[in-house]
Amino acid sequence: MTKFTMNRRGLLKTVGAGLTTAVASPLVLTNRAYAQQFCNNPGDADPIIGFNVPQTGTYAEEGLEQLKGYELAVKHINGEGDGGMINTMQPTALKGNGILGKRLRYVTGDTQTNTDAARDGARRMIERDGAVMVTGCVTTGEAVAQQALCHELGVIYMSGLTHGNDTTGKDKRRYGFRHFFQGYMSGVAIAPLLAEEYGRDRRAYHLTADYNWGWTQEESIMAATEALGWETVRAVRTPLGIGDYSQYLTPVLNSGADVLILNHYGHDMVNSLPQAVQFGMRDRMANGKQFEIIVPMFSELMAVGAGDAVKGIIGTQNWNWQLDDAGSRAFTQSYGAEYGEPPSQSAHTGYVQTLLYADAVERAGTFYPPEVIRALEDFEFDGLGNGPTLYRGSDHQCFKEVLVVRGNEAPTSRFDVLDVVGKTPREDVMYDPAIFGGELGPYEPNMC
Repeated sequence: MTKFTMNRRGLLKTVGAGLTTAVASPLVLTNRAYAQQFCNNPGDADPIIGFNVPQTGTYAEEGLEQLKGYELAVKHINGEGDGGMINTMQPTALKGNGILGKRLRYVTGDTQTNTDAARDGARRMIERDGAVMVTGCVTTGEAVAQQALCHELGVIYMSGLTHGNDTTGKDKRRYGFRHFFQGYMSGVAIAPLLAEEYGRDRRAYHLTADYNWGWTQEESIMAATEALGWETVRAVRTPLGIGDYSQYLTPVLNSGADVLILNHYGHDMVNSLPQAVQFGMRDRMANGKQFEIIVPMFSELMAVGAGDAVKGIIGTQNWNWQLDDAGSRAFTQSYGAEYGEPPSQSAHTGYVQTLLYADAVERAGTFYPPEVIRALEDFEFDGLGNGPTLYRGSDHQCFKEVLVVRGNEAPTSRFDVLDVVGKTPREDVMYDPAIFGGELGPYEPNMC
């Protein structure tokens, strides 16, 4: 991949003039008798969205980044700042004057990287604060818990950084949507490069975060590598949030494996990868081959935290600030002007999902959840940083190209940590929704 010049990075210091916003026509509704019959109908009041992310706990750094993206999206929706991706999204009904002419407001919560806290926080936002939509998470457990609750109460949930297959698989709900990619997609995207770089005769040892994201990530990567011809030597589950991985890394050295796959995220990976390198795994030979380490799903924050250990490590990513498309440039510029640094994929996901919900309300011409859901289902758009994108109606999974990345061997700054070395087209990572099961359920809203 060609690196960006200093002029590219200079986008962080200046705010350029926005492009002209393209406005799509709202959907024509045939029946507005439903206008007052749903949970937290804002009526004449300003609508409230609930941003529920880890602000403490194992994934707090990712959660706080996500919150920055949410807050910037609210500013742009309300007509503040340079408009960011509202200027590049096609089609869009957003005008920079709020949602349906009402100023968007928000409340925040701390999921503590904990499923119960996430559910409780979402409930408070709905029942106490009157949230018309809830969004945010950094684990699949948080996402599944909030999604089920929101569906039960008749409030739309836009999940955050949930990468487990279950969110839009067996645990999918009509009232839940996911913009982030998932484990199956990572496996499909990364496998060709693994075969090219490391060959088809490999023996892999998995260390896996012991919760539902880790389980489905392990399953997906295992299936992808075994399809290459790799043998799985062993898969070991590790507790979430531990600091010392020595008891889990020592057995790897005597296992006969020549690849270590770390199905870890956030601070788990920030701890486990450097410790694996300190154990000498990247300097040893096994089975006549150079021993390799793979981290199937990356973030910029993880790469920064892992330091030099990340150099050369292959993984996948949902979005990267160095992408040279109009939407990515616009968001990177806006975020850099607001916060003084490039955005992460966590910030990007929060920002984009807020815009997509607001746009769907504008197109539907109402906050009534079934009509907003229908506006999102099978919606195709471009200009939000991932190329042509589809929100599939059958499972509410977003499909777009998946990035394959490698830890930068010669970073030019502390933000220049990942190189995009491949882009897997969305058609290649699409799948039959039946393979993951689940039922969306009805459109009709319950009353909270």
